[in-house]
Amino acid sequence: MKILILGGTRFLGKALVEEALKRGHEITLFNRGNHKEAFPEVEQLIGNRDSDVSVLKKRKWDVVMDTCGFAPHQIKNIASVLGDSIEQYTYISSISAYKDWIPPHITEAYPLTSKMPTTDKMKEIENGKISPYEYYGALKVLCEKEAEKQWPGRVLQIRAGLLVGPYDYTDRLPYWIQRVAHGGRVLVPGRSDRPVQLIDVKDLATWVFDMAENRKAGTFNVTGPRNELTIKELLNTCKMVTNNETEFIWADESFLLDHQVQPWTEMPLWAPEHFPLEGEKEPWKGTFLINIEKAVNAGLSFRPLEETIHDVYQWIKESKYTVQKGGISLEKEQELLEAWLR
Repeated sequence: MKILILGGTRFLGKALVEEALKRGHEITLFNRGNHKEAFPEVEQLIGNRDSDVSVLKKRKWDVVMDTCGFAPHQIKNIASVLGDSIEQYTYISSISAYKDWIPPHITEAYPLTSKMPTTDKMKEIENGKISPYEYYGALKVLCEKEAEKQWPGRVLQIRAGLLVGPYDYTDRLPYWIQRVAHGGRVLVPGRSDRPVQLIDVKDLATWVFDMAENRKAGTFNVTGPRNELTIKELLNTCKMVTNNETEFIWADESFLLDHQVQPWTEMPLWAPEHFPLEGEKEPWKGTFLINIEKAVNAGLSFRPLEETIHDVYQWIKESKYTVQKGGISLEKEQELLEAWLR
């Protein structure tokens, strides 16, 4: 196939390009050229999907894979030059498109968020005056609708959960791997058997190409693994892979919240099960219990967790990557440990 990948040089995009090359497809990348050193063997077109997509004119691809569509005007701009020529459009959406994560086992039929930005805010987003991340879930909903409007019946909408693997700069799984590798007593939020969900970008890339090669369309929740994974299993696998002596100290959610520990950011992979987050009436009990049966039935499969953690750990060591955005400092963690153990 001739494939156009929008983005393609950092995290998920890298995995897609590597999978495409492995399968022998002809790849073109379109992005701003900030990482031109990636994949020098692949055609790279430089532009800005917010304003200038002219370099795509008079070109034809079988499939377009969109890893970085954050606002509907970006989809419109691509459609304005590609028109009806493509056979399939793969759009990487998010489970953040749903109105909340309160009930467990949310399917693709669950209501989407209705908290949309105003017309004025949309104009500011289009003009780059405010970040699309401020309305991330709502904009993903609008992007899904725009893609389906432009290519009806030909869009593969992927509502992705937490993506993990090498080159992951979100500092979620890398935080825990790096912290476990450091050793000692590790503070962990909540009960040890609470569930977590994540999917290796390589597994996502494999499935995306299986679907694209067969021109499959539709909307799918895509996360993993197939069977429920607990935070204890995840951290014990980190401990095994890093070959480190680590003791996990499980602290109650109420204790951490009383000490102003922030879920998601200071404690990655933690959404309180018994306490509503700010602005919510109920806790997000279904955060890591998203239903993926539809994708599994369509062929989604998963590599062993230890393989994923090994790959991320090797990348951390080889690149000397240091977690910057996720997790608490060792000093604050020590203070909390002392307070909890008292």
